[in-house]
Amino acid sequence: MMPQISSVIERRLLINYRVEPEILARLLPEPLRPHLAGDWAVAGICLVRLGQVRPVGLPAAVSVRSENAAHRIAVEWDGPDGVQSGVYIPQRDSGSPLNVMLGGRVFPGVHGLARFDVAETERDLHVAFTTKDNATRVSVDVSTVDEFQGSTLFPDLPTASEFFRRGSIGYSASRDGTRLDGLELTAPTWEVVPAHTHTAHSTFFEDETRFPPGTATLDCTLLMRDIPATWATTPPLPLPAPA
Repeated sequence: MMPQISSVIERRLLINYRVEPEILARLLPEPLRPHLAGDWAVAGICLVRLGQVRPVGLPAAVSVRSENAAHRIAVEWDGPDGVQSGVYIPQRDSGSPLNVMLGGRVFPGVHGLARFDVAETERDLHVAFTTKDNATRVSVDVSTVDEFQGSTLFPDLPTASEFFRRGSIGYSASRDGTRLDGLELTAPTWEVVPAHTHTAHSTFFEDETRFPPGTATLDCTLLMRDIPATWATTPPLPLPAPA
């Protein structure tokens, strides 16, 4: 069992897409299904810089810092106490070789190694990365704004914030492909601000074999900064045996 990990979310940028539910359903392993916002399924890219990462109880002097990315799909499943919600993560990438080495072994989540390019001010952010094998490329440019507007998924900022707050458990396939390993984020404070997306490119979402034209549309962008957070494993979900 992985010890609880303490960290500070120095920056967490959520680039969110509205997607035809039947399209996302094809990408999900059982027992997961799309968690809808209105008539739409929700997917996106989380671009997060974590600082002061260390096992709970250890001093900050032994902590590490890293740039990371996760392609995410909002999901739900039937748990022992009813319907639960979270995210399914088909792909994780990190600029940290340590995360790549330990991911899926010491803590849940297999990571690919990527090269990140980040330029950031209080208002404007550019975050891009390319995986080592050049198979995945992402580049986004955003600016913070005062008002949340233009979203089809969410009528207002509190609704959007609550949707993502409740999706605090992330599941991804184990290295041997027999189960979904879970990692839960706990943040005692939770504050998001809206952002305007100038450009957003992702080879994952622009792959027409995965998302036919018109089935995945950029919807809204949210930003979190300087949020203390802890991470802990959750019980895994078994995957069906191959036919």
